[in-house]
Amino acid sequence: MPHRKRVLLVAATTGYQTQMFSEAAERAGIELLLATDRCHVLEDPWGDRAIAIKFDHPENAADAIRESIGGDRRLDGIIAVGDRPAYVASVAAASLRLRFHPPQAVEASRNKFLARERFREAGLLQPEFYRIPTSSPPTGARFYPCVLKPLGLSASRGVIRANDDREFIDAFHRIRAIIQHEEMNDAIQVERFIEGREFALEGVVTAGRLQAIALFDKPDPLDGPFFEETIYTTPSREPAEIQADILETTARAIEALGLTDGPIHAEMRVNDAGVWILEVAARPIGGLCAKAIPGLEELLLLHAAGGRIDPPDPILASGVMMIPIPHEGVYQAVKGVEQARDVPDITEVIVTAKQGQIMLPLPEGKSYLGFIFSNAATPADAEEALRKAHAQLQFEILGALPVI
Repeated sequence: MPHRKRVLLVAATTGYQTQMFSEAAERAGIELLLATDRCHVLEDPWGDRAIAIKFDHPENAADAIRESIGGDRRLDGIIAVGDRPAYVASVAAASLRLRFHPPQAVEASRNKFLARERFREAGLLQPEFYRIPTSSPPTGARFYPCVLKPLGLSASRGVIRANDDREFIDAFHRIRAIIQHEEMNDAIQVERFIEGREFALEGVVTAGRLQAIALFDKPDPLDGPFFEETIYTTPSREPAEIQADILETTARAIEALGLTDGPIHAEMRVNDAGVWILEVAARPIGGLCAKAIPGLEELLLLHAAGGRIDPPDPILASGVMMIPIPHEGVYQAVKGVEQARDVPDITEVIVTAKQGQIMLPLPEGKSYLGFIFSNAATPADAEEALRKAHAQLQFEILGALPVI
């Protein structure tokens, strides 16, 4: 009788995405083990029997995993959610002889400057870019308009457009405050702003070969000064030749970074000059957004356990809205959820904000008020449903009191 496959999931917390993988593992008949960043002294505080590892010491993670599972228990695969967990998983996989992206490739993918250097060396379309130390007094940029970015944050956190010296200096100080307690806090990247439409590609890589799962359009213009993503729809409405260019460019970017085995989430812009890769992360799409691709977690687990897989059955069209935070404040309540759920083609409305939670919009914020999902006959219908549902929601967010 064939053995039950065993896959290790490395995650920062036991949140929504971890639960989705747990449920997918049950459906796929895979035994899922969990490793999270927590104190090894506490005895299973969340009741999830997770292996305690320290993300600050990824080189020790493999030893902790090996000790926890015991010498007679085998792992068939490893997967990670989140950028830091992906690097820890890559180091552990190299030590445990499991298929995954190499550590040096994951490190390059999560450092915007290293990634840009790799893309430039590969001959990919690249904007002008350079780094400035956070210890340097800012005076202005070499070119405008430009975009200032932290080297290591994701989901557009800390990304700010500047059109002149005053905006540049303000953005520099604002980003420096955001990243002061982050891993990569010694420099800020400056890039020439890229005009164009933005997209996201979800896929898996097997022995260096990209297999696309879904290509998302981002129908809202993302021109700054901040770059809050709101709506994703799939399949893409772009002509077939542009979609092919996106896939080909993403495959070249993956090769440039050296990513070989595991999930990827890529972001890109397209204009008359072609496809401009913004980043390629060595992880799947974050959080509840994965619900826009039914069966994604199961597919990724099967891939981790055995290699190349068949893509999920196509659906007519789907979309997700990450409900934006209109202003800083303390979340109190929401009205209109049932009305939003009653909008045709809406499949789910999930409010993740909790009463009393302080809500911060971008560029400082790193969360949303919740998520709206739709399935429809066309991507345009899915987008329209999301906008109609969002219009039904009325959020009460009280202005936060200043700290004295």
